[in-house]
Amino acid sequence: MTLPPGQRAVDGFPRFGTHLHHPAPPIPDDPVITIGGHLTEPLALAVSDLGSLPRREIQADFHCVAGWSATGLRWAGVAFDTLYRTRIAPIVEPGASLTHVTFEGLDGFRSIVQLDDVLGDDVLIADRLDGAPLCSDHGAPVRLVSPGQYGFINTKHLCRIEFHTVAPPVTDRFSPLASHPRARVWAEERHRYLPGRAIRPIYRSLIGPIRAMSARGSSA
Repeated sequence: MTLPPGQRAVDGFPRFGTHLHHPAPPIPDDPVITIGGHLTEPLALAVSDLGSLPRREIQADFHCVAGWSATGLRWAGVAFDTLYRTRIAPIVEPGASLTHVTFEGLDGFRSIVQLDDVLGDDVLIADRLDGAPLCSDHGAPVRLVSPGQYGFINTKHLCRIEFHTVAPPVTDRFSPLASHPRARVWAEERHRYLPGRAIRPIYRSLIGPIRAMSARGSSA
């Protein structure tokens, strides 16, 4: 098994998230993904309606920016490219050239990606993991899965998608752990300013404490 630079395989699939030692956010009875931005009209897509779109299953590893990788995961859901072509492209504002997308979760976490980076055929809005519905720890009811990008791009508990014609402002610009805007794992794009190899020891030192805190809020 070949992993991206600086990654180490771990047993299982650790629970990481912005809520750390707190439980995952409650899931609404009828969850909806609101879709907005440079569109002719806003769109509210019920998660239950995703079942009407063609489904896809992939086997892919999940790579955390901290340096661990959960391997051989089986994800199922709707390809983001399919959602984009069938529901979004027809309502893009005339003349608008979309370049970026923000994904927001019920926990308040937000990732910003280049549109081209999430139109690959392995990028999913996933609702199942290893044959079972997503649990709260791993992003229920649905989450973004982009295997070629580090985990912080893969927003959990997805509730909003917004399309932009320019890159939205980032909030961690001056953070010592400022995240890379593209986060491609094979290019080791971990940090906005520092090379991936240089930042590895810092991130790895955080794995133990963060994993311990996250386990306290786990539903498992």
